[in-house]
Amino acid sequence: QVQLVESGGGSVQAGGSLRLSCAASGSTDSNNCMAWFRQAPGKEREGVAAIYTSIETTYYADSVKGRFTVSHDGAKNTVYLQMNSLKPEDTAMYYCAAGWHRNPGLWGPQFYTYWGQGTQVTVSS
Repeated sequence: QVQLVESGGGSVQAGGSLRLSCAASGSTDSNNCMAWFRQAPGKEREGVAAIYTSIETTYYADSVKGRFTVSHDGAKNTVYLQMNSLKPEDTAMYYCAAGWHRNPGLWGPQFYTYWGQGTQVTVSS
């Protein structure tokens, strides 16, 4: 059993920055991957970034590559998503997820076991 709690969302102007946090608790050893997803109204949930915590290997969606950075603090059991150069199309509910994967990659939401409640990010033009 794993609990995930996101924080750090808010409203910013285009070009601004936000840092999201995801604090994990419970049986965290059962997971080797933490990821960020987002979902805008009327659109499917899409993977944004993933990190394989033991090897510090990261994956990013093409739409955020070069702008977003995912990182992990093992001592705090917390994953971060640093978002720079934000665009209006980044507006969405952002979710933290955890799972175990034999092969690293940016897997779809069906491959994750645990989810947070989400934090809203709104970017105005």
